[in-house]
Amino acid sequence: MDNKYRVSKEMIRRDWPALVVLVAMFLAGFILYPRLPELVPAHWNIRGEIDNYFNRFWGAFALPLMTGGIYLLLLFVPYLDPRRENYPRFDRAYQMVRVGMVLFMGIIYATTLVVALGGPANLVAKVVPLAVGLLFILIGNYLPQARHNYFFGVRTPWTLANEEVWRRTHRFSGYAFILGGIAFIIAAFLPPPINFILPMACIFIATGSAMVYSFLAFRRVSR
Repeated sequence: MDNKYRVSKEMIRRDWPALVVLVAMFLAGFILYPRLPELVPAHWNIRGEIDNYFNRFWGAFALPLMTGGIYLLLLFVPYLDPRRENYPRFDRAYQMVRVGMVLFMGIIYATTLVVALGGPANLVAKVVPLAVGLLFILIGNYLPQARHNYFFGVRTPWTLANEEVWRRTHRFSGYAFILGGIAFIIAAFLPPPINFILPMACIFIATGSAMVYSFLAFRRVSR
């Protein structure tokens, strides 16, 4: 029986929270478009200051379109994966990551609209680290469930070469991502630029330690 990954109506139905957020983002863009200023904030520097802008159209629809693209990519890129048959083995984890990514983008979009409509400019410096932290905790919670594939997870030469190394590395990386997420949440309550430097340092430590761990695990398994 063919048990490879397939995008089905049931899968889409289970993703209903992501679809609701996507529809809400586009509706918000259409409804608020006349009220948006000619220049909509698009980027903030490490001190929480606006340093780039969208025009009104892209301010209203860039993030909804980007979010839709990310969701579709997450849905269909497994078709290109040589390990496509492994995705059903971590279907719940992969679904939660899809939904989590859309919810994360929805929060960023909502925050941007609030600022564009006259809200405090430093709101982004508070909300974004908090949202990233929650996303990291979500991913860290489900990362150990990921099975051998070429798209989702910690893909180093050593994890891709050995399934046991993959398993051990993802169990370790789950804890690393959760700790990184906690650092982001703490950063949300710190002043700039510390609220940027602290979580960025944690990301480098988490990713670097995962790479080193995968190498060491490969050496142990290969003995």
